Amino acid sequence: MMIGVTLFVALAVLQAVVPPVRSLDKGTRSEIVVARQVTIHDQDAWTALWQEHAASRPRPAVDFSSEMVVGVFLGTRPTAGFAAEIAGYRAADGDLVIQYRESAPPRGAITAQVLTSPFHLVVVPRRPGTVTFEKL
Repeated sequence: MMIGVTLFVALAVLQAVVPPVRSLDKGTRSEIVVARQVTIHDQDAWTALWQEHAASRPRPAVDFSSEMVVGVFLGTRPTAGFAAEIAGYRAADGDLVIQYRESAPPRGAITAQVLTSPFHLVVVPRRPGTVTFEKL
């Protein structure tokens, strides 16, 4: 009986976290070099962010009537091997919690000695309320 209850609770928790609708851009070479999280609700803010992030590349289309953009920028890192990933989101008391991961090269790893700026931008359904970010 206890295994069944534990399995039910585990499945409920897993279902509460939803993966992003789609990934817009992910990588290690953003022009945004200071760590920050962003939430974009309209085209003007999206245009401004994209200009700052990757002005030389075409900006992905977003339907802001039903979607919003959320992103994580890790800022400048001293070597290769760092990454950012938005894993999913969940509702919490009417607000939205964006869950993300940061990864780093293992201690002692041999990595390219190059400055990187890891980031991930995704689209999620547009929602009212506050958006917060939770590092996993």
